[in-house]
Amino acid sequence: MKRIVLDASAIITFSANRPGAEKVEQLIQLAFDGKRELLMCAVNWGEVYYSVWRDQGAGFARNLLTQIAQLPIHLVPADAELARHAAEFKANFNLPYVDCFAAALAAARKASLATSDRDFSYVEKRLHIVWTV
Repeated sequence: MKRIVLDASAIITFSANRPGAEKVEQLIQLAFDGKRELLMCAVNWGEVYYSVWRDQGAGFARNLLTQIAQLPIHLVPADAELARHAAEFKANFNLPYVDCFAAALAAARKASLATSDRDFSYVEKRLHIVWTV
């Protein structure tokens, strides 16, 4: 089964129904159908939470986390090994550090990375990117 790591931007795109939301919705449906495994690093999950809290308030952010919990997305904790790989992505590609966790998880799990964040264009030669824009 093909694995896909979701960056925070993919979830925010989906939840805000921005352009590209239908692509994320297709990935989620494939996961419900057992045809894809969706992963998300806890650090990027936290990024979704704080971004939505900052823009739309605490109640909306908490509600979104409840909705995300209903989706077939496996949250992966950020352990020391993943943090080391994220630091290597930061050193080699100068991505924002939080984004490096999504990249490191995708590399470690041999997964594609779903994102709308153009910063990931720097790692397209290293990772398969599924653009959600």
